[in-house]
Amino acid sequence: MKHPYYTMNQLMHEHYGKKIRKICIDGGFTCPNRDGTCGSGGCTFCGERGAGEQLDPAKTIREQAEAVLSKAPADSAWIAYFQNFTNTYAPVDVLKARYDAALIDDRIKVLDIGTRPDCITEEIAALLAEYAKNYEVWVELGLQTANNETADRINRGYHLPCFLNAVRILKQYGLPVIVHVILGLPHETLDDVMRTIRTVNAVGADGIKIHSLFIMKDTVLAEQYLAGDFTPISMQTYIDWAIEALTHLDPKIVVHRMTGNCLRDLLLAPDWIIQRDLILTTIDRRMTANGLSQGCRYQAEDCSM
Repeated sequence: MKHPYYTMNQLMHEHYGKKIRKICIDGGFTCPNRDGTCGSGGCTFCGERGAGEQLDPAKTIREQAEAVLSKAPADSAWIAYFQNFTNTYAPVDVLKARYDAALIDDRIKVLDIGTRPDCITEEIAALLAEYAKNYEVWVELGLQTANNETADRINRGYHLPCFLNAVRILKQYGLPVIVHVILGLPHETLDDVMRTIRTVNAVGADGIKIHSLFIMKDTVLAEQYLAGDFTPISMQTYIDWAIEALTHLDPKIVVHRMTGNCLRDLLLAPDWIIQRDLILTTIDRRMTANGLSQGCRYQAEDCSM
């Protein structure tokens, strides 16, 4: 199906002529926002497994990769995705050993590293640039919002200048940057969302992951929700905001994701986020019916922050 925005599947077909799938890997890392380096408890929305609730930390990195590749066709193509917590939060020699442990097969085409802007240094970027000689390398940065007040509210642990500096370093080494953005953070409005999209445009991001805020059980965000501190946005509002964001997004930016996932037994609210197909179909149909596409409202001023 042709989407009215530039998808990761489209990018991968352009690069490899086929669909490419992910091997989601628990790299055994933690987070500076959990161990006291910059904070404790993590972001308010983050669960105990740091977005890796479906992963098996009992397996080694190599075992996690082998479990997928052993059942995969010989002509398949894969992304080694270091997913949960902060996957550049260790000395460079440790990072190299863990990345190498996943890159065990020629079918792996992409090394994809999820991390935080405050854990990007010149030394780390240089290491990743070495891998880029043999693989595509993507670096995923959790921005979520460009609003520093919201960042404090969700206990993100860094402000916008840190993100801008991390992107500058990564771009200096020629590394593609994928930015995570959450719509519907507590007390944010569409204006906040559009400021975040302008920031993503302004830094020259190569990709974006967008999803609505969802509330996992046993998180700080869950406590705030149950106390009545905020109300999650509706599915209709998410779709409205997502379409507005897409129409102002630089058309060169690859949209890697438009929905979020949460294991059903861990989801507190809102229930509608599990309706992934309905959300995506509605976005596509509304954009197509109204003659809208990614970047159709993108202008130079969208690059101001």
